[in-house]
Amino acid sequence: MAARPTWQGHLRLSLVTCPVAMYTATSPGGEVRFNLLNPKTHNRIKMIATDPELGPVDRADLVKGYEYEKDHYVILTPEEIESVRLESTRVIDIERFVDAGDIDRLYWDNPYFLVPDGKLALDAYTVIRDAMAGAGKIALGRVVMHTRERLMAIEPRDNGLIAYTLRSHDEVRDSRELFDDIPDRKADPQMVAIAEKIIEQQEGPFDPSQFKDRYEDALRALIAQKEKGGKSKVTVEEPDNTNVVDLMEALRKSLGQKPGMAAVKLAAKKEPAAKAPTKKAPARKNAS
Repeated sequence: MAARPTWQGHLRLSLVTCPVAMYTATSPGGEVRFNLLNPKTHNRIKMIATDPELGPVDRADLVKGYEYEKDHYVILTPEEIESVRLESTRVIDIERFVDAGDIDRLYWDNPYFLVPDGKLALDAYTVIRDAMAGAGKIALGRVVMHTRERLMAIEPRDNGLIAYTLRSHDEVRDSRELFDDIPDRKADPQMVAIAEKIIEQQEGPFDPSQFKDRYEDALRALIAQKEKGGKSKVTVEEPDNTNVVDLMEALRKSLGQKPGMAAVKLAAKKEPAAKAPTKKAPARKNAS
């Protein structure tokens, strides 16, 4: 396996233990990332730590502080932070089994592949995997990653196990902060009935390959055009009319229409590449 594991240790179900390795199940590699450059030199800009009163500060001299009120900080030394660091036990102890529906989707976080670490782990791994598949439950356990303890939800998938980190209770906002301002009233039954028919027309299986990141694709095409010396422009098609005057009429017109989303177009304005000069230009001298 080419990728390096995020975590290695043991998965334990009561007295049954097996060595496992955890790999990230997602990759940010598809994202187009930009660097900040000086437009005159095309040199990449370096960010310098700066004190608003004293000017530039050496990063090695910086300390960590917690702002307990506006402009007032508690300073913590590296030794003090290290003293409360959690030591990894290198064991994911399965503590409880729950129904998948019991875990609010707001709590699901990052997915990982949990695989047997070595041939000797296969027997115990398959026992735990098959027992979990038969029970139809989600296993909950804890793991320490990057000095932080995380709750994990583990479930069988194909021949292996998937582990998801779960957000803590404090990380998830209470929906009532925003939803309580929505008036408690029922929609017009006729309009709801038409909307339900529209939903039926647009039902289908989930195929992630059909949902491309159109913005990223357009950016890559734009970059490719720029590399060739041409000019391009990314435009987004907007709906013809987003100002709904008659909701019932809009619902009726929606019946029978094929589902679709505004497309991102790359309007490429191809221009002839500049001709090479007959004489070789003198080399540019670096500014001293």
